[in-house]
Amino acid sequence: TREAKNIPPYPGPNRMRDCYCTVNLDQEEVFRTKIVEKSLCPFYGEDFYCEIPRSFRHLSFYIFDRDVFRRDSSIGKVAVKKEDLQKYHGKDTWFQLQPVSADSEVQVSTERTPSFLINSCFVLECQGLPIVNGQCDPYAAVSLLGLSRSEAKKTKVKRKTNNPQFDEVFYFEVTRPPSYTKRQFDVEEEDVDKLALRVDLWNASNLKFGDEFLGGVRVPLRVLGQAGVHDAWYFLQPRENGGKSVKVEDLGSLRLNIVYTEDHVFPSEHYTPLRDLLLDSANVEPVSASAAHTLGEVCREKQEAAIPLVRLFLHYGKIVPFISAIAHAEINRTQDPNTIFRGNSLTSKCIDETMKLAGMHYLQVTLKPIIDEICTEHKSCEIDPVKLKETSLSENLRLYVDRIFNVITTSGVRCPTVMCDIFFSLRESAATRFQVDQDVRYTAVSSFIFLRFFAPAILSPNLFHLRPHHPDPATSRTLTLISKTIQTLGSLAKSKSVSQLKWAVYYVRKTTCERSFFFLFPFRFMIKRAQGRNRFGMKNFKKRWFRLTNHEFTYHKTKGWIVFYIPIENILAVERLEEESFKMKNMFQVIQPERALYIQANNCVEARDWIDILTKVSQCNRKRLSTYHPSAYLNGHWLCCKLSADSAPGCTPCTGGLPANIQLDVDGDRETERIYSLFSTYMTKLIKMQEACGSKSVYDGPEQEEYSSFVIDDPQETYKTLKQIISAVQTLEQQHTKYKRDKFKKTKIGSQ
Repeated sequence: TREAKNIPPYPGPNRMRDCYCTVNLDQEEVFRTKIVEKSLCPFYGEDFYCEIPRSFRHLSFYIFDRDVFRRDSSIGKVAVKKEDLQKYHGKDTWFQLQPVSADSEVQVSTERTPSFLINSCFVLECQGLPIVNGQCDPYAAVSLLGLSRSEAKKTKVKRKTNNPQFDEVFYFEVTRPPSYTKRQFDVEEEDVDKLALRVDLWNASNLKFGDEFLGGVRVPLRVLGQAGVHDAWYFLQPRENGGKSVKVEDLGSLRLNIVYTEDHVFPSEHYTPLRDLLLDSANVEPVSASAAHTLGEVCREKQEAAIPLVRLFLHYGKIVPFISAIAHAEINRTQDPNTIFRGNSLTSKCIDETMKLAGMHYLQVTLKPIIDEICTEHKSCEIDPVKLKETSLSENLRLYVDRIFNVITTSGVRCPTVMCDIFFSLRESAATRFQVDQDVRYTAVSSFIFLRFFAPAILSPNLFHLRPHHPDPATSRTLTLISKTIQTLGSLAKSKSVSQLKWAVYYVRKTTCERSFFFLFPFRFMIKRAQGRNRFGMKNFKKRWFRLTNHEFTYHKTKGWIVFYIPIENILAVERLEEESFKMKNMFQVIQPERALYIQANNCVEARDWIDILTKVSQCNRKRLSTYHPSAYLNGHWLCCKLSADSAPGCTPCTGGLPANIQLDVDGDRETERIYSLFSTYMTKLIKMQEACGSKSVYDGPEQEEYSSFVIDDPQETYKTLKQIISAVQTLEQQHTKYKRDKFKKTKIGSQ
């Protein structure tokens, strides 16, 4: 989310607005930017990366104006259809804000439209209706629309389900309209083309604002054709002419840069040739001739290549030898030790990505307590003489920097093993390459651990899950000053601080996972199912405040009153719960020795975050389960495997993890599919790289200017790798073409 401009002024003397932007999957909010105060052209400049865990129709962006005393008001929105996302992929684009009205807001959901005859309508079922305020109580209103008709008939309300089964029948009498003058009334020829069936879905509400419109379907009766019956699935649509008339040009514009990737993943055996070629990259001599390095050469941005490569190599436990190989090659090409790893090379991006994935818990352990303190105390640390009001303010900065620098330099025991192994490799390569410079072995590591890991986390703690929201402007200024100071300390090539940096490179012994962490996951409001600890206790759903500390997972009626707590050591597994269990989305389960706690998060991203953090803090519990039940135990049996004993062993393997302090949910086949997509996108560059190899091999002279962008140390070995890559990509391309052709044949209106 980049920026907005020309937001309509507030209708008052101040005229300025305090605006923020939300990112939504349809209407479900998954990310919120900071609030930019007193501006009609707010600049956000925030990046949000999200694995999309469900189907959707629109990627939507809403601009809101904060109101301290009332509900925040929506100014406008941008909604991009899923099928149109590729049009804007990787491009900065200005979008005109569109008006927001209750009638136009429809979440992704499908309805099996009524199976109907000319005078009867069977309302069948819906799937994936939105959850409003934690629940969905839907009903359908059915109307037969014509010149003189508007009557509506309603189904019963289906309580607490977003996949309702209505199965109700309604009858409509087709009669001659009053304006008809002929003696005979022929329904089939005259009237049917003018009639349409409309089914609107509503959420029954007890609030004074009335029921909420969820979407509708309008089907002309002429679709009956000769069969006289119709049974099909439709997406729900907004109402026609809903909302007030607003001039679109008066709402302003929003600048976005959207990057969207959709993967169609085949069975694992389809990827074997390409996957084996990639995973063998660390063994190729020279490494610049390997498939993984080649990907970094042809991609427009190194980050594009780094993300799937790191996830793939982490998944198969080969990340350390791969990064060691490409880092060693880069160090050998570096002439000045002061510029080591300063560029945006494939090595730098891969190490950055590895630290993001492997080091999140490490950041929680190291930085979160003091970051929380800084955000709570609101002490100013200003050092600008123009802004300086008190001489003691700079002392606050010194104290904070001393404490943070100390916790960093004494945190080696908690550093993930995979990061230690990579740092050790960097140290050895740098020391061998620049034997005269005794400090380069330390600065090679500090350039990552300080400049690319700790400093960014201090600067933007919300992006590293250290804080739930953006800090206020004053606290943000404090964090900026601390981050810049830490960067300066970490980047000094020769100073007294070098001896303090040695902790990172000397500490290379293997560490075991331990629960010596100190963190606090803030209060979150969610819905939980009662534990049913008593035989005749009610097992209903209730709203509670949830909190995670370093010792226990608790829920509360209010923020101060604990209802129940689960010690961390009692958590045996944390897994998703299938929607079919309670007809509710975004549910997960915290499994204990005697029972499971079922919880519904507010959205799909929040559910993923809770599962991730709870899994990480409990991953070293000795009694962790290897199997679990993906569905609930209801009506005397498990819904998934139908076993009747509530203590029956699980029927599904628990989510697997990686050793070395990492817990990742990675699909190796999907990452290989992403790499295939990149190779396919940059096929022209692959062919040009082949030509460069031929040119260098034949003429053995200076590189031609058009080939100078490629790193080719061994033309013959590189050419052989390129030939294998192109062959594997072309084979997968043929399989994708066949898949898309078959899918197109099977897709028709009315099919799911």
